[in-house]
Amino acid sequence: MTTSIRLAPCVEKRLDFLAEKTGRTKSFYLREVIEQGLEDIEDYYLAADVLERVRSGREKTYSSSDVRKDLGLDD
Repeated sequence: MTTSIRLAPCVEKRLDFLAEKTGRTKSFYLREVIEQGLEDIEDYYLAADVLERVRSGREKTYSSSDVRKDLGLDD
């Protein structure tokens, strides 16, 4: 899949410098940033969604004592 993005000139300059100094392509670094950053973004937004459901009462929650009891850890 081909995707185009516009980078701020200062970001593009940093990317150019990194690619030049390491001998890797700018595409390599962009893929790295996206792959690593996507996991962080997913974690944040999916957690925020769950938090909103908890706060609005649409998500069931369990106390730690109930979980321990259900798992037989309090015996």
